[in-house]
Amino acid sequence: MDFDRWLADKISLVDNELQKQLTASYPESIYDAMRYSVFPSGKRIRPVILLAASEMLGGEPALARALPFAAALEMIHTYSMIHDDLPAMDDDDVRRGRPTNHAVHGEAMAILAGDGLLNRAFEVMANACIRSNNLNCLKAMALIAKHSGIQGMIGGQVMDIALEGGSPTATELDYIYTNKTAKLFMAAFGAGAYVAGASDDTVCMLENVGKELGIAFQLRDDMLDITGSATFGKPPGSDAKNNKATYAAVLGFQKAEEMFKQLSVSAIERLNSFSASQLLVKLVADLINRER
Repeated sequence: MDFDRWLADKISLVDNELQKQLTASYPESIYDAMRYSVFPSGKRIRPVILLAASEMLGGEPALARALPFAAALEMIHTYSMIHDDLPAMDDDDVRRGRPTNHAVHGEAMAILAGDGLLNRAFEVMANACIRSNNLNCLKAMALIAKHSGIQGMIGGQVMDIALEGGSPTATELDYIYTNKTAKLFMAAFGAGAYVAGASDDTVCMLENVGKELGIAFQLRDDMLDITGSATFGKPPGSDAKNNKATYAAVLGFQKAEEMFKQLSVSAIERLNSFSASQLLVKLVADLINRER
């Protein structure tokens, strides 16, 4: 299948599932705030990876089972961005090329919108587990919970805040990059594999792909922030403005770029070890080399 059509089909599946799971109800104000950040469609990177990993390992049946988990992962990612943008965190006014949630709906509603998306995500996954009565689906939910929680994304955010303006060690930087960014990529690959019925060993192998991709993705993000790409989704230079601990700031742009290239090559080589993965390999390569 043509890659562009494949990707558009996957994004459409995710969007349709999100529309279904976020149908507006009372009180409408919270749904308006939640939906503002979820729609219109973003790149849907993490849920598409989850669907692609499931399809690669389990075909169409696994793809269908994976949809609620893909939508839930996008809700979790979106809630994290809403909270990241708040004045108490990164204090950004632009996200995905338009005003951030708190700039439109106010800080209180933005906090509640993030809380609502997080709770809805786990409700959606729990209901999917109940319907399927499948231990592997429970493993997928547990993995997403772990990688998005204090042993993952939240833990990384804590260290990121703690080290603002400081002089982090290489170990501390690795912790931030692995947890704040890479863990959701690891969740996407690992949960997708679990839903397809993969073994723990296979899940671990794909999580390693997610880790390398996630760190490379963040390194690319850092470099785009420095170069000030016109197509970037937030104001260039925001990392420096917020005294963020980045490899580019600590090691210098050239060494960060070398690290980025090494991780990129390794992630693609790992993924190439799986059969029928060329569309997913193409997706990973495009993410690594993106210009926005």
